[in-house]
Order: sequence, then structure tokens, then C-alpha cells
Amino acid sequence: MGDEVILLNFWLSPYGMRVRIALELKGIKYENKEEDFSNKSPLLLQMNPVHKKIPVLIHNGKPICESLIAVEYIDEIWNDQSPLLPSDPYQRAQARFWANYVDTKVCLWFWLLLIFVLMDICHSGQDALLFRSNCV
Repeated sequence: MGDEVILLNFWLSPYGMRVRIALELKGIKYENKEEDFSNKSPLLLQMNPVHKKIPVLIHNGKPICESLIAVEYIDEIWNDQSPLLPSDPYQRAQARFWANYVDTKVCLWFWLLLIFVLMDICHSGQDALLFRSNCV
């Protein structure tokens, strides 16, 4: 299949990680394009004009916004590979519950912690790029 798959992403985003994991589990080749939050690309603004945020999965020129929606899309489009969600409706509902829990509880704390770490870096005079290179 001659699919063009692009992921507009930020290296530290847990939402982007979710989409990258789904693509990797399905064995889908894709181009990862890093976004700069301080200077959003024209492509991001074009592909996600409502929220203007990452991640955005672009499949053959069509944008799919929001990580959970992108993961479900990946599972439906590339359904010849192993499914990402269980086939049992109850188990699928449970998986969606925990994904929502991570979004509303865990990721909130992740972003708050990241903000405090970055504020500390700014006040200490450290280079943010050095911080990134030590985290990857």
C-alpha cells in the first residue's frame, strides 16, 4: 500500500508517544515531524486549525487530530495487523476507560512537572537543548 503517513509531534508529548507506539505496533512506516511550540509550522496550523496542537496524524493528506482518535483510526485502517484494542466490547470499554484516566489524571501531572522543570532550567541559566539531549 502506498500510504503517506506523517505525524506532527513533539518529542516529549505523552499524547504523541501514544500515536507513535500505535504506529510502531502496527509496523507502519511514517515520517515524524517535530513541532516547535513557540513557532508552530504552517502545516500544523493547516492540519489542525481548530486546536492548533499536536499530535496530528496525516494519512494521505488527511489530518486526524487528537491522540485517542488517531489510535482508533490506525487500528481501523490497518486492521490486517494485530488489533490494538480487544475484540470484546467490555474489555474495549475498560481499555478506553484507562486511556481516559491517563489523559485526565496522569498527563495533567506530567505537564505540571514538566513546567516546573523547565521553569527551573530557565531560572538556573541552563540550556534547554542540553536538557533535551540529556532526556532522550
